[in-house]
Amino acid sequence: MSKIALGPQLTLQIAEARFLNPSVRCLLLRPANHNSSSLPGFTAGAHIGIQVRLANGDKDWRQYSLINLNPLPDATSQPVEYLVAIRLESEGRGGSRYLHEQVKVGDYLKVKLPRNDFPLAPGSGRIVLLAGGIGVTPLASMAAHCVSEGRHVTMHYAGRQRTSMALLPELQSLLGENLHVHADDESAGPLDLNGLLDRCGPLDQVYVCGPQSLLDAVLAQVQARQWEPGRVRFELFAAPASSENNCSFDVVLSSSGQRLTVPPNKTVLAVLNEAGCDVMFDCERGECGVCAVEVLEGVVDHRDYVLSELERLHGRVMHACVSRSKGGPLVLKM
Repeated sequence: MSKIALGPQLTLQIAEARFLNPSVRCLLLRPANHNSSSLPGFTAGAHIGIQVRLANGDKDWRQYSLINLNPLPDATSQPVEYLVAIRLESEGRGGSRYLHEQVKVGDYLKVKLPRNDFPLAPGSGRIVLLAGGIGVTPLASMAAHCVSEGRHVTMHYAGRQRTSMALLPELQSLLGENLHVHADDESAGPLDLNGLLDRCGPLDQVYVCGPQSLLDAVLAQVQARQWEPGRVRFELFAAPASSENNCSFDVVLSSSGQRLTVPPNKTVLAVLNEAGCDVMFDCERGECGVCAVEVLEGVVDHRDYVLSELERLHGRVMHACVSRSKGGPLVLKM
């Protein structure tokens, strides 16, 4: 498989490990061999890759947002440690369970250098942060950065109950009255997205990170308001869940006529790469656009967050990590 270039890697040691709640474990990573030199800097919204061992014994990489709650200027320009929080994905392939149950203080981890696909943009309006569950981690760093620069920032943080909401005490200390908490077990209904967006001014920027259901709800509201592109920026904290309604379908490679079956529990990307097609990819969440492939025939069920409505209507490109067929085979230019 052609994951985009890994680039340089670090070997870091787990200096501290603690549970924020039963489902979220925090790891503090420092240079190996007690090296006191600083680590590569990062900006708010950045993540690192951590090598994990899956349940079947294979090694793989998982991305975790870097957490900074220090509102001092340049707090992340020459850090001496990285802080991440890992939510246990009980139905996953074992990467999060490895970091929850198999590693301990003193162990070493291979780490890919910070990368930011979810940066804060310049602007004069308010920064409105909308976090769902563990999606709070990149937004916490954004909040600290805004405080350090004197930018007006507000965070809306939604979760099932306060006891399950990671970093809540730290965010309350950082943001005070600019933190708005929505706990499902304390509320008569869901988070009022309509009211939240209605209160946004024309120059305000909205940053969303959380489950796919939250992102879909926000994007539906934004589309109904006909906001210009770029006012809402987002990141999913996990790959979209497999739909129970997925059906098998075939993809046909135009260059050779080879027909491949995509079962309900696999993506087009996985099937193509297993067949040796060597498709480039990165996020595997339908956000980055790296795994785009050209479609010559067939009707695509677009599930990405990259294409415009016009591009979807034309149906000439699909993102192989998440999108599927609406019925019948897809002929791909490969």
